Amino acid sequence: MNQPALETLSRAELEAEVLRLRQAGVVSGDAADAADAHRQALFEAIDDGFCIIEFFDGPHGPMSDYRHIEANSGYERHTGIAGIVGKTLRDIAPAEADGWLALYGEVLRSGEPVRFEREFVTAERFIEVSARRVGPACNRQVSVLFRDITARKAQEAALRRSEALARDNVQRVQLALAAGAIIGTWMWDIPNGQVAVDEGFAGVFGLPPSADPVSYTIDRLLEAVHPDDKPGVDAAIAACLADLGHYRHQYRVRGHEGRYAWVEAVGRVEADAQGQARRFPGVLLDLEARRAVEAERDRVTDELRRLTDTLEQRVADRTAELMHAEEQLRQAQKMEAVGQLTGGLAHDFNNLLAGISGSLEMIGTRLAQGRFAEVEKYLAMAQAAGRRAAALTHRLLAFSRRQTLDPRPTDVNDLISGMADLVRRTVGPAIAVECVGAAGLWTALVDASQLENALLNLCLNARDAMPDGGRITIETANRWFDARSADAHEIPPGQYLSLCVSDTGVGMSADVIAKAFDPFFTTKPLGQGTGLGLSMIYGFAKQSGGHARIYSEEGSGTTVCIYLPRYYGAEQAQGELSGHFISAADLAPAPGQGTVLVVDDEPLVRMLVVTALEDMGHHVLEAEDGAQGLKILQSDAPIDMLVTDVGLPGGMNGRQMVDAARSHRPATPVLFITGYAENAIIGSGHLEPGMQILTKPFAVGDLEQRVRTMLTGREHG
Repeated sequence: MNQPALETLSRAELEAEVLRLRQAGVVSGDAADAADAHRQALFEAIDDGFCIIEFFDGPHGPMSDYRHIEANSGYERHTGIAGIVGKTLRDIAPAEADGWLALYGEVLRSGEPVRFEREFVTAERFIEVSARRVGPACNRQVSVLFRDITARKAQEAALRRSEALARDNVQRVQLALAAGAIIGTWMWDIPNGQVAVDEGFAGVFGLPPSADPVSYTIDRLLEAVHPDDKPGVDAAIAACLADLGHYRHQYRVRGHEGRYAWVEAVGRVEADAQGQARRFPGVLLDLEARRAVEAERDRVTDELRRLTDTLEQRVADRTAELMHAEEQLRQAQKMEAVGQLTGGLAHDFNNLLAGISGSLEMIGTRLAQGRFAEVEKYLAMAQAAGRRAAALTHRLLAFSRRQTLDPRPTDVNDLISGMADLVRRTVGPAIAVECVGAAGLWTALVDASQLENALLNLCLNARDAMPDGGRITIETANRWFDARSADAHEIPPGQYLSLCVSDTGVGMSADVIAKAFDPFFTTKPLGQGTGLGLSMIYGFAKQSGGHARIYSEEGSGTTVCIYLPRYYGAEQAQGELSGHFISAADLAPAPGQGTVLVVDDEPLVRMLVVTALEDMGHHVLEAEDGAQGLKILQSDAPIDMLVTDVGLPGGMNGRQMVDAARSHRPATPVLFITGYAENAIIGSGHLEPGMQILTKPFAVGDLEQRVRTMLTGREHG
């Protein structure tokens, strides 16, 4: 089960993920609550506005927009923008997007943090902003800290207004001290080189305290600046004096206790009428609190990353446990299904074996007693039980898609018409049967005899669903499935034809429909159904390259549809479309005394086949595996026909043996006998001319008829 990378989720998405994991049992409730509480405390510990933005590729190009994926409650308080999480830059400020992208994009690329002030016109406030990259550049994330400095800006403006009223009065800057962020003021008289500072300024620079302003030289004051910061301060002052402009710079200053503290100096150079620098007033701002908040922000970011990393690991561990448990559950379900299948199979076969063995015992008893007249009755009972066992085996093979099929181009409308009378007689006079064949129905490539069995089974099921009578409708149609509808029907896209049987009976519930194709599932009373009818139909349809579906509602009847692939080859003569073999009664009898090679590794089966052929007057050669059979086929012995099992031992199956002998005997008829689905061995279910299949178990009479038919056809061919 794939898990999202938690470190890329927004707060809202992470909360949803934690809730989902708790509901799924992946994270325990206590662990999830603790993680959530810890996370909430970390976010809200930051008083300033805080958010994390993540760049993404948009319609304007690579990294042409970013989305706000994290934000604390202070964000709205300091910026005036509500509900920022999930919004993109172009959502909230499309006109200013390029500027912000360039600014934060440089932070992402270089890894260098930035600090600046910006006026938010729409929010009518000034914001102080600091930004830094989160993790490596590939994360595409930048964290941003916001502080509302509108009050400070107002104080600075008040200071400027005060200076305009009385430039020589240092006390005018005291009007701004109410803000609390200003910790000192200065007034630099540039011509005489003296800087008058107040008590707050002196305290920050480690100078003796004085209630009145005290003057110092600029060099004396700069002695307190941190050595690493002094070159930057000198350069900033020189630039401001040269341009007669505003001054703003951050640096560290050594106080009374020898400890350095961060300050920000803000001022402006004033010139006389001749444009010469005269005065340089300014204020000191305390940066320690802001630096502490930024450090806390960095700590919180690292703690959040650590928390999400450990949470993801716990999620991965728990997910592995759940996947293992699910695999064990699936295995248990498979074993339960196998148990149901084998249990039902054993029950049915035990009944059949009891009938066969009991009949044989009674035959032996009657023979010993000389009561020969009663032998035929028990012999018929044993034969009937054997046929039922063969039918059960065929149904199981159909369910597992392993039955041997003989698919041929088939006109399904003709097949239905030929079975209509049989269906009507089978379902009885209380049920009306209507056949609706589609005009221009495509030809299907299908085993016609198996399709007839499937149709008869569907009609019998429909009859049983209407104990008080009703109507059965058999209809065909051409269907074209595109990719979407083919996926819903579990078949490849393409052209199909449908054979549907509908009834007006009691219908099925959704639970019954879900199990209807399962082997041995039946809603009939005990002893009145094997539960293999629909499973056989489903397996036959899937093995034919199609599908079977049930459409039903309780009280509204049922429709079962078989979907078969369209046949695109050239159509055969109408006599071949039904898929039945030519009746031996329509052909001249075989000449007799022909030579037939029988290859089968089962001695009992080989003995029965040989005996039946010898009774027909044929000369029979025997082989027990493919190697022996091929040796005989490659000899000069006259062989009129080959009867061979498909599954042979020794590394050569029946089809491989036939192919190896084709060059020596290209026209010899071949009858494959098989009890299992070796369609892939036989050739994808398609036989070459002169080849036919007989499925085990078979009646001796069927074998004799098939051999006679194939030998006669060869003689006439």
